[in-house]
Amino acid sequence: MVIKAVCVLKGAGEASGTVFFEQENDSSPVKLTGEIKGLTPGEHGFHVHAFGDNTNGCISAGPHFNPHNKTHAGPTDENRHVGDLGM
Repeated sequence: MVIKAVCVLKGAGEASGTVFFEQENDSSPVKLTGEIKGLTPGEHGFHVHAFGDNTNGCISAGPHFNPHNKTHAGPTDENRHVGDLGM
């Protein structure tokens, strides 16, 4: 069974976009596709929160997705939680 989700982004100012999540089955990796526009030039990080509720910003969205209880780090660090997707 393919699992799919979508995240519609609308940030402060001009930042906006759509990110799609797709997973073929429970043991396959999650594929992310999409486009984010209106960001200032330079590198930007990307992370996933534990909950899909953004009614009260990061408070209702919960912590970063971290099912293995790892530390906060960048995408090239060996020990990091999987919700930190980096640049």
